[in-house]
Amino acid sequence: MPKKYDTIIIGGGIIGCSTAFYLSKKGQRVLVLEKRALGQEASSAAAGMLGVQTELEEDSPMYELARTSREMFPNLAGELNDMTGIDIGLSQKGIMRLAFTEEQRVRYREIAANQKLKGEESFWKDREEIVEMESCLTDSLVGGIWFPKEGHVSAPDLTEAFARAAAVNGVTFRESTDVYQLIREQNQVVGVATDAGEFYGSAVLVAAGAWSRRFLPGKEQDLYPVKGEALAVKTEKPILHTTIFTDECYLVPKKGGEIIVGATSTPYTFDQRVTMEGIEGLVRKAKRLLPLLGKAEIDRIWAGTRPMTGDGLPIMGAHPELNSLYFSTGHYRNGILLSPVTGKVMADYIAGETKLITDLSAFSPARFQNHMEVSSL
Repeated sequence: MPKKYDTIIIGGGIIGCSTAFYLSKKGQRVLVLEKRALGQEASSAAAGMLGVQTELEEDSPMYELARTSREMFPNLAGELNDMTGIDIGLSQKGIMRLAFTEEQRVRYREIAANQKLKGEESFWKDREEIVEMESCLTDSLVGGIWFPKEGHVSAPDLTEAFARAAAVNGVTFRESTDVYQLIREQNQVVGVATDAGEFYGSAVLVAAGAWSRRFLPGKEQDLYPVKGEALAVKTEKPILHTTIFTDECYLVPKKGGEIIVGATSTPYTFDQRVTMEGIEGLVRKAKRLLPLLGKAEIDRIWAGTRPMTGDGLPIMGAHPELNSLYFSTGHYRNGILLSPVTGKVMADYIAGETKLITDLSAFSPARFQNHMEVSSL
């Protein structure tokens, strides 16, 4: 008789590995199925920014979710390092969102003031102050907001750390295993059929990023892929210490003089080929911000596929019609940032706990119920 698991997770990216880790802490028997290699899609392509205040609007349901997740990183970094020896590269040197027009100056100053009233650390900096902090930046800006609590991690290392810690706790991982069908008994999902055989579980979680659409049919805009191109450059000595964010691109300084430059955005495609147009545009924008990058060595270029939803919110929760089927996908460019809170809240939810650390109602798959047409899956 095939072995039965408590939870089967479809997808071995950052969300699948995070949820596996938190489920394993509850003593669950967990199986993670990944059609390629763990963390090789969007999780490895991400720059790893932890930009809550930088990127999200305060009135969005995502804001509190992301803020909760950001606060989990310091303790998580220590826990994962103790269990696996992996340093996830947590840096909390802040993020600077630059303004180049008077319109942006007015809007950013207002954002900084409003966030301070709500207890967040947010400071408007004039051009002179910014150039004093980062002397290699262009002086053509008018100012910017500094968010000192923001930062970044190494996305590949975080994914690997979640996976290794989960494995230490007994989670089983199967790579190169493609799930092609859900096994159902009436309205109950009881397992999955794969190219390596059938596996059975009390719960099935779909966390396959943009590929989750295979199990959530409906309108294309409910969940769709967005291609993002990026590059990494290296300088002989560090020329940037704070992450820089603008409406056109971002610069994330990593160890060893590396700077990640990202990212383009091309919706509705799984094509991961890197284009001259995409990289040339990023190089031009990056040099405008940091002129010395013109002499930097291009270390690598890549593209990844991020999962986006029509309303910009991730899909997290239970299928409204099929019992024991859950979804955790659609995190778009915030998958790394949201991975701790997503993993914990989905583990609690699947385990049937009544008190969750965050309300999932805004992220429920039921909001797409009119579009759902689950067939023989």
